[in-house]
Amino acid sequence: MIDFIRQSVLPYFGIGTSDAKVSPLGNGHINDTFLVRWSDGELVLQGLNTQVFKTPNALVENAHKISEHLAKKRKTNDYSLKVVKPVRTDKGLLAVDLGEQGFWRAINHLPHSQSIDVVSSEDEAFSAAKAFGHFASALSDFDATQLEDVIPQFHHLPGRIDQLKAAVKNDQHNRLEACCDWVDFVFSQQNILQELAEVSTILPLRTCHNDTKINNMLYDKRDMSSLAIIDLDTCMKGHLMYDFGDMVRTFTSPEEEDSTSLENVHVRESIFAAICRGYLSELGTVLTQDEKASLWLGARVMCLMIGVRFLTDHLNGDIYFHIHHENHNLERAANQFTLYKSLLEQEVRLKTYFN
Repeated sequence: MIDFIRQSVLPYFGIGTSDAKVSPLGNGHINDTFLVRWSDGELVLQGLNTQVFKTPNALVENAHKISEHLAKKRKTNDYSLKVVKPVRTDKGLLAVDLGEQGFWRAINHLPHSQSIDVVSSEDEAFSAAKAFGHFASALSDFDATQLEDVIPQFHHLPGRIDQLKAAVKNDQHNRLEACCDWVDFVFSQQNILQELAEVSTILPLRTCHNDTKINNMLYDKRDMSSLAIIDLDTCMKGHLMYDFGDMVRTFTSPEEEDSTSLENVHVRESIFAAICRGYLSELGTVLTQDEKASLWLGARVMCLMIGVRFLTDHLNGDIYFHIHHENHNLERAANQFTLYKSLLEQEVRLKTYFN
């Protein structure tokens, strides 16, 4: 892959192959990401997964519009974070479509940047939640209808459960018997769908990041301050309760999302409280009362829904998320359902942090 990138992709970006160094970057589930360094500079190169992102040109256009808006805000001191921007090809294009050899785009690399996969302190949770809140606040005056839905109904729990039902019915890989307890658990939770239907009709559409994992906020490694929000691939119109919920899902557990140490997977109350403080410090005057009231629902929905997606992909033969070993997606699903159970067990205490 690296030789192919050097010989067949980098020339489109005007980068000579003689001194270019290409190395894998990050641990994303969907796209292939690389850091490219050469004598005159550096950039991040991504091969987009076009099985997941079926309209990749729309994706790069969406990301470009977001970055332009944020760059303008930064010039007027209304946005304090660094902005991830596209690096155009030598012909001025946002990406290179090589057909069966991939769809490639580049973005600027931010020096001194560092990501983490597990939150270890309240300060880390607070700063990241504040950064995602700052990002959402800066986009509160951006017309979300400009963005194309690159994954229609991305955060749509009823549709995700329907997909699970289809995977259960087909059981193409004979995996159902080994995970039927988790399937039954999901189907026992469908009362949440009515609550979701009622709330969704009263919430305003916002420009949402839709993937607010802890490793999509970069820290400045020199002082561990918030540096940038990255991975704008799923920026679409939606409801901010899902962005809040994904922070809860990825910040609060002391274990990574594929950890099999389920006895250690739980929602850390102090981290949950820090998320609330950080996010609401930036969005307290932006959110409507209905939006603020929806945040607890968003936390529950995201933990349950990502578990459903992992479980569905396991039953379907691991066709969506990258896996590194057998039953990887089943392990991820069990992890997320365990975290969801922890949320429910602590509901009374956790809801007090919205006041």
